[in-house]
Amino acid sequence: MPENPRGIARLNWRALVDETLRRRKAEKLTQREHAALANISIPTMAAFERGETTLTLSKALDILRVVGLVDEAAGEGAQEAFVREAFARWRSLTAPLPQDTPARFPHGCYRFDYCLEGELKTPDLAAFELMLRKVVNPHTIWPVFWVPNQPEIAPREVDGAIECWVALKGQRGTERHSDDAAHSDFWRAAPSGRLFFMRGYTEDSQETFPPGTILDTILPIWRMGEALLHAEKLASLMRQNDRAAPAIRFRALYSGLSGRILRAWANPLTDILVEGHTARSDEALLETVIPADGVTARLAEHLFPLVSSLYERFGIVGLSENRVKADVDRLLKSRTG
Repeated sequence: MPENPRGIARLNWRALVDETLRRRKAEKLTQREHAALANISIPTMAAFERGETTLTLSKALDILRVVGLVDEAAGEGAQEAFVREAFARWRSLTAPLPQDTPARFPHGCYRFDYCLEGELKTPDLAAFELMLRKVVNPHTIWPVFWVPNQPEIAPREVDGAIECWVALKGQRGTERHSDDAAHSDFWRAAPSGRLFFMRGYTEDSQETFPPGTILDTILPIWRMGEALLHAEKLASLMRQNDRAAPAIRFRALYSGLSGRILRAWANPLTDILVEGHTARSDEALLETVIPADGVTARLAEHLFPLVSSLYERFGIVGLSENRVKADVDRLLKSRTG
């Protein structure tokens, strides 16, 4: 059989890996940042850079896509493109800060993104910002997608989206008293129904244990719950009609898990009194697609597979949905104002 019957060159994998490395370094991306943009684990990223060929094609394409080595049709992977742009914006904002600054999440962070799929209204940016203010959840003091009013950290329009960076004290003239990663939010929202959110771990801002050593059992339930409730409310405002409810495509990425154990810390009254082994991987990518109608009523049902998957990284199996529901009920009953 001819070596190249149709004139298609053989794939030079090593050259492709080398070019990916060159572009990553030219963009001043760390290996961790490249992995985060590609939504893969750091070990997978390291295996790629070693030239291993055991990766799935989809993961390899995700890696190559970040550095512009995939030629694909315009509009393909719109949510992925939105996430990459949002992450790139966060990198540009935090680049001038020292490497160990809490706002750069040196011990890891959790990241949510979601998009609404279906027949949606197309509000202008001013109307969309008003919607974002209306759908902030009242269940916790510092909810995800919080919209501050202080002029120096209030959301602003950037490249056709609403963007908010809760900067550290001294950045943008802020006078905040808390400079920890748990209060250094970055989020970005597009009026097409696409949202992105990043925050550092509350657990890393405590004096009773070193940062990077625990992951609380309850906070992921509450934070992912807040994000799904946020999506439900926004979908109710953006839906075009009552015939078909939009769908919510939700994704959570927990990074910096290596060296952490799972422990009940934030709420000693929780029913989930489990403590797992040290995390088996540095990252956990959790995904779901759910209907936007009835999220509140079915919140525990929606969260259960996500939480179970996260716990499995710590060797915890056999979690019951009733235990998740008990903490979901506490979340829904909680009010801050």
